[in-house]
Amino acid sequence: MNPSFQELFGHPAQVAVHAPGRVNLIGEHTDYNGGFVLPMAIPQQTHVELRRRDDRRVRAFSANKSQAGEILEFELGAEAAGKGWLDYVQGVTHVLQREGHTLSGVELRISSEVPLGSGLSSSASLDVGLLRALRAAFSLPLDDVQLALLGQRVEVDFVGAPVGVMDPMAASIAGLGVALFLDTRHMNFERVPLPPGVDVVIINSGVAHNHSAGDYRVRRAECERAAALLGVPQLRDLPEAELARTERLPDPLGRRTRHVVTENARVLATVEALRAGDLKRLGQLFYASHDSQRLDYEVSVPEIDLLVDLAREDSDVYGARLTGGGFGGSVVMLARDGTGTAVAQRISERYAARSGQRPAILLPQPTGA
Repeated sequence: MNPSFQELFGHPAQVAVHAPGRVNLIGEHTDYNGGFVLPMAIPQQTHVELRRRDDRRVRAFSANKSQAGEILEFELGAEAAGKGWLDYVQGVTHVLQREGHTLSGVELRISSEVPLGSGLSSSASLDVGLLRALRAAFSLPLDDVQLALLGQRVEVDFVGAPVGVMDPMAASIAGLGVALFLDTRHMNFERVPLPPGVDVVIINSGVAHNHSAGDYRVRRAECERAAALLGVPQLRDLPEAELARTERLPDPLGRRTRHVVTENARVLATVEALRAGDLKRLGQLFYASHDSQRLDYEVSVPEIDLLVDLAREDSDVYGARLTGGGFGGSVVMLARDGTGTAVAQRISERYAARSGQRPAILLPQPTGA
């Protein structure tokens, strides 16, 4: 058993908050290109308990990462990257202080149900959870959108993961069963209910990824280079009608651009299909998105492709696609109403038998989860 806050620090917490993970229904690698995304929250949460201290010391425990009750520490104002999971805590206090917010030391206990490296934004869930706890403890004048923007700064400026704004926005303002239609350039958003007659299925492939590693960073740099060659501020600014211009770009920049431009169009089409309750069209858009990620953006892996192929063979599945940054992680599927649990179980069993991986069903939540 993991020790409680009381057992770790000798007194109860003053603040207890949580923030969800997210699944991105469609709109992959569009956020850092100024485009559109469509995430929704998932039931799995990151939980943060906090108590203020009278000094400048931060003492933190992670139920997922700490060894045998080990508490890690640092001094406010002396944050230094390179300490593993503690970098997210350091990043949050560093960014808040840089923005002029006054903090004292704190004690923290963190636990998360969002699987790490799953493509379901475990790090954004942690960032937002920490920010919510500190906002409550120190009465910081921050709204939920400001919180999300600070969460992005933690990842980019301190942790060193060049992520877009979608993940912290989803962790901060998205809801269950409602898609968050977000324009990442203008930060306009709208909540779009999922239509009746569909179950959302999420299966973690068991292949973990890491956004601060090289592949994700390379894709972002490729997009910036392509935009410069095309003479547009961001790839969002290239009209779909001008896609032929991408053929003159050196490979793979043309394919990277084609994915971003067509993926933005798919997000808009998905919102229309959601509003119309057109489940067949939603499924087609999901599969088209996955094929674009696999062929043009090259962020899928064989295990993820296998999960999508198994979904294609299942008559109860409308569509499936890689969700998250790629190079592992999870697949999101749309299944016929009432079949989600059975679909997740049989596809997971077939996948395990053929891949040797140990998949995890995140949605629908297994009984007792």
